[in-house]
Amino acid sequence: MVTAWWLPVAALGGAGPAGLLTFWHMRRSASARVAELARLEHLVERRAEQVTALSHELRTPLSMIKGAVDLLRERSPGPLTAAQERLLLVADHQSTQVIGLCESLLIQAKIEAGLFTPRMEKVDVSVVARDVVTAMRPLCAQRDQRVGLDVPQVMPRIPADPMLLRQALTNLLSNASRFTTTGGSIDVRVALIDTGVAVYVTDDGAGMTRAERHRLFHRFATGRPLADGTGLGLVITKTVVELHGGEIMVHTASSRGTTFLLTLPDAS
Repeated sequence: MVTAWWLPVAALGGAGPAGLLTFWHMRRSASARVAELARLEHLVERRAEQVTALSHELRTPLSMIKGAVDLLRERSPGPLTAAQERLLLVADHQSTQVIGLCESLLIQAKIEAGLFTPRMEKVDVSVVARDVVTAMRPLCAQRDQRVGLDVPQVMPRIPADPMLLRQALTNLLSNASRFTTTGGSIDVRVALIDTGVAVYVTDDGAGMTRAERHRLFHRFATGRPLADGTGLGLVITKTVVELHGGEIMVHTASSRGTTFLLTLPDAS
């Protein structure tokens, strides 16, 4: 009686023992690949869970620290000296940066593990850009930086995840502020293009060399070797744009500033 295991041998056209051996190796190789893929998927999910737990453990005390700093800066417990005000400003800035890093790590880990699905809805990109610029202006003002915004009067709504889009634009503005000198300017422009919407973020900073340009969009690498930041912001921004079916490009030259351009298709 011929068992089901032997049935594929007939498809080998009577290849004999050599054909049987080849088929057996193929089955074994396929099984090994499936097992290795399952192992890698498990490792990625485990890593995402670890990053999520770590991010939560860091964010909770940091948020409490920032809340206490905010109360002190509001002078709720009492008046502050000029020196105390300066120190609290530093503490507030650093707390905000680390909380943002935790958020970036969390989002990137979930995306890499395939645990993050964009929640698409009809979005007015100009409204999102206006909200981000409004939120970023006080932070940029600490460095005496001006943030300009240019948006169309009429803007069609396109399919996008508003939370992810807000994260991407915030990352670009934070990056622009980091590389723009004190007293410099940053310009944000939203424009309609044939395929959808384009967003330009331009700074008048020092720009980048060719070598620095090639380090962009790599984790834990920034445009400048000694700059603060981890490079995660640009990595996440690129991932977010690609999740929306768009592209991100950069135009930069040493001593001539930098422009980041992201495009978002109108798939409606």
